[in-house]
Amino acid sequence: MGRFSGRTAIVTGAAGGIGEEYAKALAAEGAKVVVADVNDEQGARVAQEIAAAGGEAVYQHTDVSDPASANACAERAVAEFGSLDLLVNNAAIFGGMKLDFLITVPWDYYEKFMSVNLNGQLLMVRACWEKMAAVGGGAIVNQSSTAAWLYSGFYGLAKVGVNGLTQQLATELGGSNIRVNAIAPGPIDTEANRTTTPQSIVQDMVDKLPLKRMGRPEDLVGMLLFLLSDEASWITGQIFNVDGGQIIRS
Repeated sequence: MGRFSGRTAIVTGAAGGIGEEYAKALAAEGAKVVVADVNDEQGARVAQEIAAAGGEAVYQHTDVSDPASANACAERAVAEFGSLDLLVNNAAIFGGMKLDFLITVPWDYYEKFMSVNLNGQLLMVRACWEKMAAVGGGAIVNQSSTAAWLYSGFYGLAKVGVNGLTQQLATELGGSNIRVNAIAPGPIDTEANRTTTPQSIVQDMVDKLPLKRMGRPEDLVGMLLFLLSDEASWITGQIFNVDGGQIIRS
């Protein structure tokens, strides 16, 4: 028995990296997990590995920028497992992300980027919240980033939006006993980070951290499980930095 036995969770962007770590950690704590992603091969692999380890999981192809796809994901969770209790909004365009300025990035790319990295989180909440309310409420964790407090172009702007979205949704959904919080990771050692961010920039960030190392996906898991659990039953509308001390605010 784990903290989430009898509960169903959707984890978007769960075909690798941080999302995979989240999905497996939730399953290890007893949750029935919908692995949601657009990478069918890797998403199916994650679901199969959870099952092989004794957990329960299914893969659902999910484009979070598409309302119909988001709705289908929520419907699959209920059809497969009987309820929907937890949502982790982790999906984002990051690996292979175009590096450009707000004033010059091609507009069609900017719109696609925001449709996934910001609007996708809202679409998933819109698809899921009534199903969560129907079972007495639940918890949502959005993936933000310390980029929200640093110059990071349109990526940082999207994460500023995620922070605002988290606070607004917490206000709107509190009456349905649905808590909404966000995790803001600092620099995390993932394949996406290694291939997207110039390593000279990564090293400069690490050199400035009070804790002198890159974060690992597993460094984020404890905060995720806490925020989704009943231990955090009076916490909502908050953004929690898990960042090696990168952002210190008074």
